[in-house]
Amino acid sequence: MGVLQLNFHRQFVLPQNLFLSQHCRFRLSGAHGLGKSIIESQRKAKRRRDLTISASSSSSSSSVSVWDGWLPEKAAASKAPSLSDIFWPSAGAFAAMAILGKIDQMLAPKGVSITIAPLGAVCAVLFATPSSPGARKFNMFLAQIGCAAFGVLAFTIFGPGWLARSSALAASIAFMIYTRAVHPPAASLPILFIDAAKLHQLNYWYALFPGATGCILLCVIQEMVCYLKENFKF
Repeated sequence: MGVLQLNFHRQFVLPQNLFLSQHCRFRLSGAHGLGKSIIESQRKAKRRRDLTISASSSSSSSSVSVWDGWLPEKAAASKAPSLSDIFWPSAGAFAAMAILGKIDQMLAPKGVSITIAPLGAVCAVLFATPSSPGARKFNMFLAQIGCAAFGVLAFTIFGPGWLARSSALAASIAFMIYTRAVHPPAASLPILFIDAAKLHQLNYWYALFPGATGCILLCVIQEMVCYLKENFKF
């Protein structure tokens, strides 16, 4: 009888233990899979939050960069220029135009003039922003000579009209970018030559006069303006 009870216990208890062990393994594997799914969902949520934050920050930075050009410079807004910083460049521009006007009176019998509108823009660059790339002597003279020559060349090929103006301006900008000699006032020289009939008689001498020649005088006045700004402040 004891043997039969032992056999009966072995037959029915062992499968129950086997069933319990399998059930435990199933529950453990289910819990492990649930934990993996929770972790994966948390990772996806974090990734979505990071993407949202980066998109919002990039949009805000792009909006700032778009409108940044409409605002004054931070350094300029924080510190107002002194009276001497305003007076000496203005006085230099007045002296430059006065001297050029006197030279015009001397050149009047020959029918030429050295006072041209682009020299006013050159005064602004040299006197107001002397440390800018456009105020470098290399940039100024190379751009003045090259752009003026392109104006004469375009007028010779196409004659007066929109095609000469547009092609001369495009060639001038390409020339300044290629030579790394960007001087914005020089871009107006080709258009000035094409539209001003009194300058046509200069032909290729226009590459040196009046633009480059007038810039020599303006460079001398710029040195005086910079000296006065540094040594006579008020």
